[in-house]
Amino acid sequence: MSDLSTSRPIPSKHRLAMIMLLVIYPFVTGILYVLMPLTEGWPIWARTALLAPIMVISIVYGIAPAIQKHFAWFILRQPRLLA
Repeated sequence: MSDLSTSRPIPSKHRLAMIMLLVIYPFVTGILYVLMPLTEGWPIWARTALLAPIMVISIVYGIAPAIQKHFAWFILRQPRLLA
């Protein structure tokens, strides 16, 4: 049986977390700047109920795939291939 660890690079969770933080922090901050005036006077649970689905859907279907596509070389600790 062949060892898969020799043929596949192991992704760095630390590098992925760093890139996700660098991208998601400004994204969430921007959403908050837009939503805060629109939800003025709402209780915090209602604001969170509105914010959470926007964030989760955006991250799962947009941000995370884009990060994995554009920064796979960094996350997988491989040299960057310029095309």
